[in-house]
Amino acid sequence: MVTTTPPATEKNRSRRATSAARPGDRIFSGLSKGSGITLLVIMAAIAVFLSYRTVLAVSKDEANFFTTFEWNPAGSPPVFGIAVLAFGTIVSSVIAMVIAVPVAIGIALFISHYAPRKLAKPLAYVVDLLAAVPSIIYGLWGAIFLVPYLDGLNQWLDQYLGWTYIFDKSADGVARNLFTVGILLAIMILPIITNVTREVFLQAPKMHEEAALALGATRWEVIRMAVLPFGRSGIISASMLGLGRALGETMAVAVVLSPSFVLSGHLLDPGGGTFAQNIAAKFNEANEFGRDALIASGLVLFVITLLVNGAARWIIARRKEYSGANA
Repeated sequence: MVTTTPPATEKNRSRRATSAARPGDRIFSGLSKGSGITLLVIMAAIAVFLSYRTVLAVSKDEANFFTTFEWNPAGSPPVFGIAVLAFGTIVSSVIAMVIAVPVAIGIALFISHYAPRKLAKPLAYVVDLLAAVPSIIYGLWGAIFLVPYLDGLNQWLDQYLGWTYIFDKSADGVARNLFTVGILLAIMILPIITNVTREVFLQAPKMHEEAALALGATRWEVIRMAVLPFGRSGIISASMLGLGRALGETMAVAVVLSPSFVLSGHLLDPGGGTFAQNIAAKFNEANEFGRDALIASGLVLFVITLLVNGAARWIIARRKEYSGANA
């Protein structure tokens, strides 16, 4: 009687032997692990450096680091706080996201599901080109074109929505404010969100769309029931990429904004500040302690970015059980 090895066992042995015999697999595995470890080491080194310089700055600061509405690290005693910078960074980024995300989703849906093929390709190419425009170009366009033309919008908002306090313009001046910065940032992050969202929508399972059409659904119902649920995690990822760009934008904000350390909820009043803009504007002229103070503000921005990305990953992980590709 001849005894044969079960096919499954032979297959497993063959796989193990092939894996052990291929040095390329071991090299690729080592390179992949090494790259991941290197990335973690770099992130840890950045965090340690920022934390060390922050401790040096805070130990000499004579004011409350989080609530002081002043930035004078060269004074005696030195005084600085990040409240105004944190407020300006978060508010301008939120304005940008409120404007950019719905528009980006609409453009992505139009390119992927509504526009004719002859129009979709050139339009997608134009959106790709917008993502390649340097930040300083956006800043110059915002300072020369956007700021003067937003004066009328600011007056209209002050007249009809001033009762909301947010759009109550209590100080005179041109539209070099957080509201203008938010609009400019929305234009800058729009191509990033649109490109990623468009690619996600194009990956939506065609069988789901065809099944919905066969059941009598309209085109909008197909998008609402098949495309948007499939692309929800992709939309969140794209939005977080855009938010990261908005939080760290430097040159465009520095050109448009009139910096001040007055914490005000009136978004139409000139002034405000962001972390990146303040660091870029004052790093060259700062003394040793001033640079430590700027690095401390950079640590706060670093932490905010990590928290935002962590929240995005948590939201995506909660919805990863739905995937049209696995259906």
